[in-house]
Amino acid sequence: MGFEAWIVVLLVIAIITILATTKYSPDLIFLAALGFLLVSGILSPADALAGLTNQGVVTVGILYIVAAALRDSGGMQLFTPQLLGKPKNRWLAQIRIMLPVTALSGFLNNTPVVAMFIPAISDWAKKHNIAVSKYMIPLSYAAIFGGIITLIGTSTNLIVNGMLIQYAKQHNLESLMGGLNMFTIAKIGIPCAVLGIIYILFFSHWLLPEHGSVLSQLHDPREYTVEMIVEPKSPLVGQSIEKMGLRQLRGMYLMEIERGGELIIAVSPQEKLQANDRLVFVGIVDSIVDLQKMRGLVPATNQVFKLQGPRAKRCLIEAVVSNSFPSIGKTIRESHFRTIYNAVVIAVARNGQRIRKKIGDIILQPGDTLLLEALPSFIDQQQNSKNFFLVSKIENSAPIRFEKAWTAILILFVMVILAGSGILSMLKAATLAAGLAVLTGCVSWSNAKRSIDWQVLLVIVAAFGIGKALETTGASYTIAQYLISLAGDNPILVLIVVYGITSLFTELITNNAAAVLVFPIAMASAVNMGVNPMPFIIAIMIGASASFATPIGYQTNLMVFGPGGYRFSDYFRIGLPLNLLFYIITVTFVPLFWHF
Repeated sequence: MGFEAWIVVLLVIAIITILATTKYSPDLIFLAALGFLLVSGILSPADALAGLTNQGVVTVGILYIVAAALRDSGGMQLFTPQLLGKPKNRWLAQIRIMLPVTALSGFLNNTPVVAMFIPAISDWAKKHNIAVSKYMIPLSYAAIFGGIITLIGTSTNLIVNGMLIQYAKQHNLESLMGGLNMFTIAKIGIPCAVLGIIYILFFSHWLLPEHGSVLSQLHDPREYTVEMIVEPKSPLVGQSIEKMGLRQLRGMYLMEIERGGELIIAVSPQEKLQANDRLVFVGIVDSIVDLQKMRGLVPATNQVFKLQGPRAKRCLIEAVVSNSFPSIGKTIRESHFRTIYNAVVIAVARNGQRIRKKIGDIILQPGDTLLLEALPSFIDQQQNSKNFFLVSKIENSAPIRFEKAWTAILILFVMVILAGSGILSMLKAATLAAGLAVLTGCVSWSNAKRSIDWQVLLVIVAAFGIGKALETTGASYTIAQYLISLAGDNPILVLIVVYGITSLFTELITNNAAAVLVFPIAMASAVNMGVNPMPFIIAIMIGASASFATPIGYQTNLMVFGPGGYRFSDYFRIGLPLNLLFYIITVTFVPLFWHF
C-alpha cells in the first residue's frame, strides 16, 4: 500500500478505537475524520460528499417522516393495546412484543419503529407491574430481526443496495444495475429471524436482568390533579377500568369518577366506563402527558377547544405563578386566563397538596405550578414576564391527531405496495408517502423536520467518504488481497472473513459505517476471485444488522439502554451467543441460496 492508503487504514483504526473507548459522539468522530481526508487532499470534494447523492441515504431520512406520521396520528395506538394485551407469563408477553415488531420492522425503518414502541412497552410493563428489562432488549432485537427480512427494513440494507447500484453502473455490470428487490434478502432473513426469536424466548429468562427502568426510579414531587372526560364515541366506553389500564397508571392513580352528578370515590377495577364520565386523576406530569395522548380521553375543561390555533400544534407547558401575578386570590375562571394568555390551565400543583376543586374554581396562589396547554409561542412571550417565576415546555407533549390515524396507516400501506411491486423505487415511494403525510395533516411540517435523525445521517454520509478513501487509495484492494491470501482461493473462507469483519466493525462502530467500510473490500475480493459478489453483499447486510453484543453497535440497542435500565454486560451476555448463531446460519446457507 502507498503512503495515503496507510493513512486511511490508520484513520479507520483510530475511529474504531476512539468510538470503542470514549463517549465522543459518532457523528463528531466521523465528520472530523472526513474533514481530515478532505483537507489533506486524500479525498476530492466530490468523493467526500458522495454520500449526499446516494439514494439510500436520502430514503433513510425520508422514512423518518413516514414513521413520525404514524406516531403523531396515533396510528400505533390503534393496535398496540390489542397486540400487547395483559400478559399471563413472560414467554407469551415476549411473543406479543417480538412478532408485531418484527413484522412492522420488515416494512419500516427499524429505528423509528423502536422509538414508537419504547413508551408503549414502558407503560405496558409498568401497568402490569412486570420488569421492563425483560422486554426492552427483545424489542430492539426483534426490530433487528425484522430489518433483515426486506430491503427497506433497515437503513443498512438501503445503503448497501445504493452502493451496489453505483458500483454496477461504474463497472458496467448490467445484471446488478437494478439492485435488489424488496424480498431478495428474505431467503436468509426469515430463518435468522425465526431462530432469533426462539433463542430469545428460551434463553432470555436466564440471560436478561430483572429490574425496572432507570427512569422509573426518579421521583417527581409535583403532584397534579387533572380531570379528563370520556368522549361519547370513545373506545373506552363499556370497558372496565382495569382492562383499559387506568387502574395502575405509572406515577398516577384514578381518584374518583363523576357520573351524572354522582361521585364514585372508591373506584372498583371492574367499574365500566360510560360516555361523558369525568375521571379525576392525581399524579406526576409525565403521566398527565400519557393521559393527554390516550385515545378517547379529552381534558375536562372545554376551554382547550376555544384556544386560537389548531390543537395539534400545541404543547404542554409548566409555569410557576409569581407574587406579581395580577390575578392572585382569584379563581382561574375569574382571571380570564385563556383570554389573556391564549393558554388553558389543565392542572395545578401546590406544594404536594391535593386540590379537590374543579379547574375553574381553583383560587390561584403564589408558587402554584400551572400545567398549561398552549402554543409554543407562549414560552417566548412569558419566559421573561414578571407574572411567572419559571416557564418550561414539556417535551413530546403535543396532542395526538387520532382522526388522522387510519390515513397514516393507509399511506404506509400504499408505500409498501408501490415499492414492493416495483411500480416505484423505494426512494420515490417514500417521498410520495412523506409528502402525503404532511399534506393530509398526519404530521406537521415542523415535526416532520424534527423527526429526522440528522446524527445518523451525518455518520452515514461521512462513512461513505471514508469508504471511498479506502477504495481510491487502493487500501481496500490491498486488504482484499491480504484476506484472500489468508482464506486462499476458497470463496467460502473469504465469505467467513467478510462476515466476521463486518460483524466486528458493527459492534465497535455502527452498522451503517461498518457496511460502507467493508463493501469495497468485499467487491474487490469477488472481482479478484472472479465469483458472483451477491453472497458477499448479503453477508454484509446480515453482518452489519446482526449487532447484539454491545449497545453502541446498533442505534436501537442504544435507544433501549436507558429505558431498560441495562448495563453494558447485559448486552454481551445475551448478545454474543446470538451473534455467533447468526454467523453460523449466514455463512452456511447464503452460498446455497446465492451461488458463487
